[in-house]
Amino acid sequence: MSRRDQIRMSDDEVRSFLDEERIVVCATNGRRGWPHLMPLWYVVRSTGDDGTPELWAWTFAKSQKAVNIGRDPRATLQVEAGERYDELHGVMLECEVVVHTDVERVRELGLELYSRYAEVDDDVRAMIDKQAPKRIAMQFVERSRATWDHRKLGGTY
Repeated sequence: MSRRDQIRMSDDEVRSFLDEERIVVCATNGRRGWPHLMPLWYVVRSTGDDGTPELWAWTFAKSQKAVNIGRDPRATLQVEAGERYDELHGVMLECEVVVHTDVERVRELGLELYSRYAEVDDDVRAMIDKQAPKRIAMQFVERSRATWDHRKLGGTY
């Protein structure tokens, strides 16, 4: 068995990992051809009959990542954890980004995001209501996946 096969995560491991972690780094293609990397909060939603995990996030419609996605709807996402090399584990997803502008859908995503990361009270609801018309929801549709979990090697490489 190759090292690549030894460190690959199963679908269940990927889902569990994405549910545990908090920040995804989103790379879009900038206007000058350079990658544009930004951290995002995200939620994991299941799609299809197989429950494939799909990441969703929101951003301001005038943000650089939104402009980049409008020009080229491809993005690469990475979630990684670990301090030392033998602890590194993560997921990289090449995605097509579907942009949703319906204010109610964006508002629902905002509530879902804040429910995952913070307590949702009346002030947070009011903030989400105020921001939703200025934001977009981004649905990251996975096209390709790479995973690694160096912990599976038992400290050897």
